[in-house]
Amino acid sequence: MGDSLTARGAKLSLGGTLYDPVAPTGKMLFNILATFAEFAVDPLRMRVREGMAAVRAKGKLQGKQPKLTTRRQTHLLQRHRCSEHTIADLAELFSVSRAAVCHVLERHENAAAPSTSGGQ
Repeated sequence: MGDSLTARGAKLSLGGTLYDPVAPTGKMLFNILATFAEFAVDPLRMRVREGMAAVRAKGKLQGKQPKLTTRRQTHLLQRHRCSEHTIADLAELFSVSRAAVCHVLERHENAAAPSTSGGQ
């Protein structure tokens, strides 16, 4: 941490005294402040992890919901198969990003692709 602060030319001013992270006193203060910051964040991280585990145990933790319903995804795939529309056209037509259109297409291709593992 001190190296990145030193590279950026950061200094700490407390009570009118300027502390440089290169000097021994400044290095000690920066390390103490970093320890307190880490101590303040750790309990928060722990509570978040516990909360997510509780929700996951109830089976309610799900990922981000798709932008398009299953019906609209099917419609998008049909339009794409006709080759009348570009990905940008489809994105505009369905009011989603190009990335969302690509995601639907990739998911469909992965679902349609046969397994190549061969059971080995």
